[in-house]
Amino acid sequence: MAEAKRMSIHKHSSDEAVARNDGPTKASLSVIIPVYNEEQSIPDLLARLLPVLLSLDRSFEIVAVNDGSRDNSLNLLIAALDSLPNLRIIDFRRNFGQTAAMMAGIDHAKGKIIVAIDADLQNDPDDIPLLLAKLDEGYDVASGWRKDRMDAAIRRNFVSRVANRLISWISGVHLHDYGCTLKAYRADVLKGVRLYGEMHRFIPIYAAWMGGRVAEVPVRHHPRKFGNSNYGLERVLKVVLDLIVVKFLDRYLVKPIYVFGSFGALALATSAVTFVWMIAIKFAWGISMISTPLPLVVVMTFLIGILSILLGLLAEIMVRTYFESQKRTHYLVREIYSSEFEK
Repeated sequence: MAEAKRMSIHKHSSDEAVARNDGPTKASLSVIIPVYNEEQSIPDLLARLLPVLLSLDRSFEIVAVNDGSRDNSLNLLIAALDSLPNLRIIDFRRNFGQTAAMMAGIDHAKGKIIVAIDADLQNDPDDIPLLLAKLDEGYDVASGWRKDRMDAAIRRNFVSRVANRLISWISGVHLHDYGCTLKAYRADVLKGVRLYGEMHRFIPIYAAWMGGRVAEVPVRHHPRKFGNSNYGLERVLKVVLDLIVVKFLDRYLVKPIYVFGSFGALALATSAVTFVWMIAIKFAWGISMISTPLPLVVVMTFLIGILSILLGLLAEIMVRTYFESQKRTHYLVREIYSSEFEK
């Protein structure tokens, strides 16, 4: 019995050493891997990822999120638990998409630094130290830039370049490659961030808007070895629509009346101008009002204006309910400094 106990303690200590990999900095690191039908690449990914993480002077964990895979991905991850005690698996009931997988990984990550990497081996685990080195320089987000991207020239590369320029122009955060999953974040800049739709690629924008420092790091990109990409051209429209939502939430989340009220005022002004024009042509040129669409335009724009303003007031009530019911504030505090004599 004593011998069995000693063996158990020895095994636990060995596993803990692998999981923690204690070093001088003792900084904790969480690596998030969204997985969807990647059974062929998972063994190679884990085999390449583990030596990189062990070489770092940081404790680490690997959080694999199985996004409803229909192949053998989940079983392979479960089998890896025996050799990777620092691996945790989150298994979705069905496929919810990469953004949901990223959000689940962030919610369950325990590290002070979070690194996201694709499971398809197109991202190179050897680039993780480059991202961490950039964070050590004082940045809050280190975003990978696939400078020499190994994808279809028109269907993927050209479309991505156009999308990246559009996102940079609208958001004001200029990056060459928003679509690269390989990124490193300080966990504190992700507090309160909720991701929906295809918004996982906008995390650097959230961080920048919250006062975080964002840097871009050139990383390697490899051709896809197994299977096909889960993304098509339809994602461009989704990205644009999500970007509109992100921009709205940044500018007008706490003052939606400015959007609805401005549109309502414009509609009322259009109604007033159209009414004056309708009266003018009646008395100046003798044109009957009912022979033109102007009366209908006056009524429609007037109603739209009133309804828009009322929607703005309703949105203001909802925003206040949102913040006050959760005891949240519409501002973020980085740090509080006070005198040591303060009581």
